[in-house]
Amino acid sequence: MSTITITAADINKLRQATGAGMMDCRKALTESNGDFEAAIDWLRKKGAKVAALRGDRDAKEGVVLSKTTADNKTGIALCVSCETDFVSKNADFISFAQSIIDAAIANNVKSADELNAVEINGAKVADLVNDKLASIGEKIGVSKFERMDADYVASYIHGANRLGVLVGFTKAINDEAGKDIAMQIAAMNPVAVDAGSVPTATVERERAIVTEQIAADPKMAGKPAEMITKIADGKLNAFFKEQTLLAQAFVKDGGKSVADYIKSVDADVKVTGFKRVALG
Repeated sequence: MSTITITAADINKLRQATGAGMMDCRKALTESNGDFEAAIDWLRKKGAKVAALRGDRDAKEGVVLSKTTADNKTGIALCVSCETDFVSKNADFISFAQSIIDAAIANNVKSADELNAVEINGAKVADLVNDKLASIGEKIGVSKFERMDADYVASYIHGANRLGVLVGFTKAINDEAGKDIAMQIAAMNPVAVDAGSVPTATVERERAIVTEQIAADPKMAGKPAEMITKIADGKLNAFFKEQTLLAQAFVKDGGKSVADYIKSVDADVKVTGFKRVALG
């Protein structure tokens, strides 16, 4: 039997993440020995109402920015975090964050660690961050950093610097179409470009969940394993349709998929990847 202590804070965190009831959350955490991700899986398998835990709903504040090089071959998105929205909305803080991403682009930075060593007007970014921390009185820092390299990269900022997207394409695409695809990613938060690029661990996790759900259905009692597998495959296909970019319904025209929309813009262009940076 588990000896781990489940606190009210643990229960509330799981409740906020999933929408499940307090008793279900307590049970899930107890059964999973306090493992948060395992508790979410436990709730899903038991049929409790679960909403995906979205990073952009976290309480942390800051400024998210994204920018591309002049030739649109490289894009960088980052989050300069702080503790309160009072600071994040301050013009001086936004300008400070802008100077950091400008330096990242100008110096062809490839990682957050590399960025900390870049100099702006003779001072390292890491030192400037510490100075800003001292003057503001809040914990700040470059909490997230993403880079995208492709034949063409589109950049987009959503929601007053609360979420940034980079999208890589195999060739140049018009600004409106690039923004449309980036907005799709911002709104729908796909897990991958297509079914083939979904991480194996994600596929296996989803298959395990739907298989257990099917097997637990009284109507499936005594049914052959082959039938359960076939139904699970169908549910996985539905997951891919909802959670992968190209298969999703296009947010600006639900009558077509994102793949259909891209084809209508340029039949030869392909999406190579994307990065999504959100507060939290």
